[in-house]
Amino acid sequence: MEIEQTSLPGIGLKHEFTTHTGRRIGVVSHRTGRRDLIIYDKYDQDSACENIHLNDDEADALVELLGAPRIVQRLNALHREVEGLVSLQLPITPRSPYDGRTLGDARVRTRTGASVVAVVRAGQVHASPTPDFRFLAGDVVVVVGDEENTAAVADILTDG
Repeated sequence: MEIEQTSLPGIGLKHEFTTHTGRRIGVVSHRTGRRDLIIYDKYDQDSACENIHLNDDEADALVELLGAPRIVQRLNALHREVEGLVSLQLPITPRSPYDGRTLGDARVRTRTGASVVAVVRAGQVHASPTPDFRFLAGDVVVVVGDEENTAAVADILTDG
């Protein structure tokens, strides 16, 4: 699936894609943090038939409904295909040595060979976080590897 990104000067970014049924959907991410879900007219793809303004809670809820289950589905499919593959969901607690520190500080991949594939924060999925991603208490870190190296990540990120 191709997702088109368009810069909207002074506003933010627009991401759009076409569904398998030919419907066009877009999301405008405003610089202010507001999100607009746009559903385009079925017969005139330059005209919006619905423009739904989402506050932060609504955007988070929509992401959780659509995103988190999809990541879990993909991981479960990988587990069935690859013998020995393990995924763990590790909470970052206020006692974690990495609460407030970056993924790069943890050096998870270098130290263990496991990969951090996502972080779930307040219902929002941050897939493939970069080394500058800062962990916060309450985050749930999704780690993939084998049994030994994912356990090693748990030792690194948790308080005990």
